[in-house]
Amino acid sequence: MNKPRLVGITGGIGSGKSTVCKIFEVLGVPIYYADDRGKQLLLEDKTLVIKVKSEFGNESYTADGQLNRSYLADIVFSNPTELEKLNGLVHPAVAKDFALWVQSKGEHPYVLKEAALLYETTSYKSMDDTICVYASKKTRIKRVLLRDLQRTSKQVEQIISQQTSDGVRKKLSTYAIQNDSDSLLIPQVLKVHKAILQSAGH
Repeated sequence: MNKPRLVGITGGIGSGKSTVCKIFEVLGVPIYYADDRGKQLLLEDKTLVIKVKSEFGNESYTADGQLNRSYLADIVFSNPTELEKLNGLVHPAVAKDFALWVQSKGEHPYVLKEAALLYETTSYKSMDDTICVYASKKTRIKRVLLRDLQRTSKQVEQIISQQTSDGVRKKLSTYAIQNDSDSLLIPQVLKVHKAILQSAGH
């Protein structure tokens, strides 16, 4: 069974990495959405559910088994140590789930793992290549405000300032894709796609 090349893709809030992922999907590349899977696993992974309850209390889940988001948010967002604890439970579960998912993708030359916190969790170290999607701060703020109507530009700026900078992301990435209105996206994605296929021996 061939093992596909593992490629991580990340970008800050409003960088437009979802759009870039859609283009890769059109090219037939399987994509593992780590953040979405993390949310699913918090509901489906029995071991993870038990760990979360023992760490944060039974109130972490509602009576019908749903995640009590507001309760957990109150605990973790004001306290970096608590957030680290929660991530410390979720990330290993996601890593295990991702490894199983990869096993079912042996016929593909490479797969993408889309994660907001690729460099923050050091999960990028288990990737063969990484892609960073970036855009100017102005563009990113504009995109987020159009998408999340309840946010203010000050809040978006605050989120950007707390995330890994584009400079650091670019330095750590194998490939960088600029997703601004003045740069054509599809030719950049095709170029990266071709380069990864070559690295994968295709």
